[in-house]
Amino acid sequence: MTDQYVLTISCPDKQGIVHAVSSYLFITGCNIEDSQQFGDRDTGLFFMRVHFSAEAPVTVEKLRASFAAVGDSFGMDWQINRADQPMRVVLMVSKFGHCLNDLLFRSRIGALPVEIVAVVSNHTDFEELVGSYGIPFRHIPVTKENKPEAEAELLELVREQDVELVVLARYMQVLSDDLCKALSGRIINIHHSFLPSFKGAKPYHQAHARG
Repeated sequence: MTDQYVLTISCPDKQGIVHAVSSYLFITGCNIEDSQQFGDRDTGLFFMRVHFSAEAPVTVEKLRASFAAVGDSFGMDWQINRADQPMRVVLMVSKFGHCLNDLLFRSRIGALPVEIVAVVSNHTDFEELVGSYGIPFRHIPVTKENKPEAEAELLELVREQDVELVVLARYMQVLSDDLCKALSGRIINIHHSFLPSFKGAKPYHQAHARG
């Protein structure tokens, strides 16, 4: 069975990126299993995710070392990880638990390749539910007065647990600009309004306009 890897890329959009990546994988004896890419006209950025396999024995460290030259030539922010390595995730929730419950269940049955290292909430409503999954529950109450301290506690948890992704599973608090910047590229929101990417009125219209 071949080893499976995932390459993710973001960089300024220009010609030759896909060719450079596919040529690198061909030269190193790798085979592309799946590839997705998107050029954002508004920001001028290009995003790419490639799932590939390696026929010959190779380590992820060697792949990273050999790809560095390609990444540097295009000014890429990139990562290569094993496909079977679960992503370390923190879930955040307030008082609506349907998204949380779904993610916990999917993780337990293996439908999501993630390791949920903690659940953070500004309320205690789901402490028992989270405990039944054997996952640490962290209550971080948020008020106007303590918001900076609460966000600092969250960031400390992210650092301590080497968290790769923070998921807002109906977490009904507006995050500060500083926190969004600190977690840039490592936070997503499950919400009908597409927050935080499309703020304000008519988020669906904004999303459609962006493609």
